[in-house]
Amino acid sequence: MSPFLSRTSFRTSLRLLSAVVIACACPLAAVAQVPDSIPRPDSIIRADSAVPLPLVAGDSTRDSVVAKATKPKAKKKRTSAPAVAAPARPAPVWPVAGPAPLPGSILPKRRIIAYYGNPLSKRMGILGEIAPDSMLARLDREVAAWNAADSTTQVKPALHLIAMVAQAAPGPSKLYRLRMTDTMIARVASWAESRNALVFLDVQIGLSTLEAELPAFRKWMERPNFHLGIDPEFAMTKGGLPGKRIGTFDAVHINYAIDWLAKIVEEQKLPPKVLVVHRFTRPMVTNADKIKLDPRVQVVIQMDGWGPPSQKIDSYKSYVWREPVQFTGFKLFYKNDRRGTSTLMTPAEVLKLTPAPLYIQYQ
Repeated sequence: MSPFLSRTSFRTSLRLLSAVVIACACPLAAVAQVPDSIPRPDSIIRADSAVPLPLVAGDSTRDSVVAKATKPKAKKKRTSAPAVAAPARPAPVWPVAGPAPLPGSILPKRRIIAYYGNPLSKRMGILGEIAPDSMLARLDREVAAWNAADSTTQVKPALHLIAMVAQAAPGPSKLYRLRMTDTMIARVASWAESRNALVFLDVQIGLSTLEAELPAFRKWMERPNFHLGIDPEFAMTKGGLPGKRIGTFDAVHINYAIDWLAKIVEEQKLPPKVLVVHRFTRPMVTNADKIKLDPRVQVVIQMDGWGPPSQKIDSYKSYVWREPVQFTGFKLFYKNDRRGTSTLMTPAEVLKLTPAPLYIQYQ
């Protein structure tokens, strides 16, 4: 368990807040919500309703992963000198010593404020929760608030679309994932254009692979204002099914995405891309110290958990500050962060984090 988190994290549940059954570009039918219970020993569990419920009647059960309590073994009496304590881990070094930003790089001169979700679901985030005009007006207000909170770092707005949604049913591909249509992506791109905003395409690969899925989005990544997000939560690289366990990406997978983006930047003579990697548990990203830095791709590790400010801050320390990669991100949940007596962190409060995040995502 992370030393920063309280025991209340054990009781936090992952909920698969049903989005909708997505098929082609047709409007989606609502599906009843089935809560999931996956207590985690080391994290704030986010609920971003990215996995629609099973399409098969009666298949509404969920496996649970329960933290097991084990009885400690009795210690043997020592008859020799006590062991020398293990040396403390060195403190992480920030900012990370990486390649100098290339011309056209967004970070670190600007801070990205993004709205996340999918237009076909009101439960997957603010991007689809309210009408586009209202959503964009609200984004404008957040941009103004962040500019006021930190006048030294100009804000760049963004729309972060879940362009591949993990599924609770296998679907025709048997890969438990569903790719959004070009029509949908173009619609979000038009909204972004009205605000001179960036567009992030987020992929939840299910049982598939980045190698198999990223090529479908290449034509969009060839646009200078398009960037990429990859979500380990729904990447079942070590087995299991989306929603029944939390997935993971190793540095090998993340490095593949970096190389893929870097090649596009090189071939198309584009400004550097931004790659956002979600994280709210330690196992979601393994071998983080082996993630390679490339000046053509700016890597953001985003703390993605919801909960009271104290737990969010502790998770940021445990999973982002403790394992430096390059740049950092922080996610704010309009609803889940306000559960019970908890409050939504303000820009001023988030800016007190070390390092101050340069990618802020609202859901």
